[in-house]
Amino acid sequence: MLSNFFVAVGAVVPLFCLMLMGVFVKRSKLMTDEELVHTNRMVFRVFFFCMMFFNIYTTDLASTVRPKLMLFGAGGVLAVALIATLLVCFFEPSNKRRGAMIQATFRSNFVLMGIPLVGNIFGDDHLAIPTMMIAIIVPIYNIVSVFILETFRGGRFYLPGILLGVLKNPMILGALTAVAFLVLGIPVPKPVLKPIGQVAAATTPVALIILGASFKGGSFHAHLPQLVACVLARLLIVPGIMLGLAIFLGFRDMELITLLAIFASPCAVAGFAMAQQMGSDADLAGNCVVYTSAFSCLTLFGWVLALKTLGLF
Repeated sequence: MLSNFFVAVGAVVPLFCLMLMGVFVKRSKLMTDEELVHTNRMVFRVFFFCMMFFNIYTTDLASTVRPKLMLFGAGGVLAVALIATLLVCFFEPSNKRRGAMIQATFRSNFVLMGIPLVGNIFGDDHLAIPTMMIAIIVPIYNIVSVFILETFRGGRFYLPGILLGVLKNPMILGALTAVAFLVLGIPVPKPVLKPIGQVAAATTPVALIILGASFKGGSFHAHLPQLVACVLARLLIVPGIMLGLAIFLGFRDMELITLLAIFASPCAVAGFAMAQQMGSDADLAGNCVVYTSAFSCLTLFGWVLALKTLGLF
């Protein structure tokens, strides 16, 4: 039992140490808000591209592609979004809050929190499978989020424009570029591949530090019931149902932890920006990010400990 405890500690604590460094950076005023915005943009456009490209280019695609895992992950996200929409529409009368609540329930911070969680458990040399899942899950997050937020603000859902935006996403571009290089047999010289790998290795630490530095607390009294519902759904209810189903269907080891990363990670930071830009309740969306990220240090630890104790990885 003690060894399982230390496995869970090793999986979760490094993530929050990096985020606490970000809090220190912000409190010490080592970076201004404007500098944080620019640094975050650089990480998103350059670092994530390199991470996706390197992790996919340096792996064997034949052993990485897991159709069953991809189908379950994609279907699970869509099912959670659909069920969340039905329940939120039944219980919440405000359209402005509906979009933010639904997005907080189905859209996790898989890239920033989930990928390093898998790396802390299995090692950074085993990130090919969760990285490949990014290319499946992230487009679904983006498309469904736009559809939901546009619907509840009475806007127009324009699929071609959304798909073009998805293709311009640096993570998707990195994955597509790597696959193209592999399929076409284009070699990347070692002097070029090495710095790409170094940037890829720095992606998670830098991104988590920036995430910690970017957190801002806000008043939650006006939407406390909605916030509590979103936190419980994101961290306990959704992972409880989806992981239980995954275990029943036979997912184990790396595949199961990848699903844990998808369904048990806190709310996506991008969800706040989208809610703000698309007329949803940005205060509620922002608080969902802050409080699910804070409480996930406990819930992720609990999920990892429970799965390890049950001998599922």
